[in-house]
Amino acid sequence: MRIVCKKYEKNPILTKEDIPYPCDAVYNAAATKYKGKYILLLRTLLLNGNCVFGLGESDDGYNFIVRPKPVMVPATTGPFAMYESKGIEDPRITKFGDIYYIFYSCYSGHGMRIGLAKTKDFKKFERVAMTTTIDYRNSVLFPKKIKGKYCRFERPNVGRHGIWISYSPDLIHWGEQDLLMLPYGGHIWEDHKIGAGAPPIETKKGWLSIYHGVTWTMDGMTYRLGCALHDLKNPNKILGIADQFILGPDEVYERVGYVHNVVFTCGAIPEPDGTVKIYYGGADTVMCVATAEIDDLIDICLKGKRPPL
Repeated sequence: MRIVCKKYEKNPILTKEDIPYPCDAVYNAAATKYKGKYILLLRTLLLNGNCVFGLGESDDGYNFIVRPKPVMVPATTGPFAMYESKGIEDPRITKFGDIYYIFYSCYSGHGMRIGLAKTKDFKKFERVAMTTTIDYRNSVLFPKKIKGKYCRFERPNVGRHGIWISYSPDLIHWGEQDLLMLPYGGHIWEDHKIGAGAPPIETKKGWLSIYHGVTWTMDGMTYRLGCALHDLKNPNKILGIADQFILGPDEVYERVGYVHNVVFTCGAIPEPDGTVKIYYGGADTVMCVATAEIDDLIDICLKGKRPPL
């Protein structure tokens, strides 16, 4: 197996001890850049068991300072309150113009829905709408319109838990839904369920998608990361899927924690030098980062023989 991702030697980059407010874990952060700084919108697990979003800032993408208080907490009034009563989770950030849009999971006794929020300055966050019915686990927004419409990958909790695509004229109302990928029995690492990870990265050869795959073992579920390449003009068309996982839990901080044997990404930042920083949660407990050459990820996608469905 060719290893294409390199884990940062000083992982984890954030633990609960780095969070200024009381929490039990920090993981699954959205990632972007704002005014030259790296931004992580952090899922932090409070001591009551519910999650809120903190915010970390960095000059180099490795050393983060976290703001003293959460920047987004579950709504307690209005139409969002019922659906966020058990917390907000797993945000993804996509920039359009000067607006940063955030898809996030709203957790309640009624299941999961996908909320949409936005910000221009990472100080004020505004909720926009619920964008799914019950029951959806995650959505990731493309950073560019496709044929005049917004586009996203999503994972409804139905059937075999695969990756779908849908389109919208306004970011609120979504349709033209199509099933793209299902768990693949030919690869043990992703034979149970798969789901969208980081927002797609535009490259000259296609949209690079980093997703998560799950398998059952005698010790429970194990989460790893894989990648796929989609056509630039028609992302419903898959150009290739890597035959190997690109990142798996083999370090102690990924194997032991709140949920053991997990690497899970909600954000990746492409760099001018052709590399990408992949930010990921380890064992649902700590934040970590790995790097890879984008061309290497594209190469293993195009050489892969894994069928989408």
